[in-house]
Amino acid sequence: MAKLERITVTMPEEMVAKLRAAVESGEYATTSEIVREAMRDWIGQQERREAALAKFREEIEKGLAGPFHDGETVMQELRDYVAKLVREQAHDEAA
Repeated sequence: MAKLERITVTMPEEMVAKLRAAVESGEYATTSEIVREAMRDWIGQQERREAALAKFREEIEKGLAGPFHDGETVMQELRDYVAKLVREQAHDEAA
């Protein structure tokens, strides 16, 4: 088992009451057990967030390396597309 270290944590009374109630109900043996579980959940959340950000960065890099790696090219393509839609709408309204 990993070496344990004692720390002090300051919490609002409402949180402390919830911790004590969970221990008194028998759901947990100690308040430390609850905090350790909360930390494991938080660490897992952080790891999932980092993995999602890494995947997002990877997708951005793929996009930058792709055919539209130049921002001006992307904007021109967008302008051309919008102009096409406007022309089509004008044509449909005239018909």
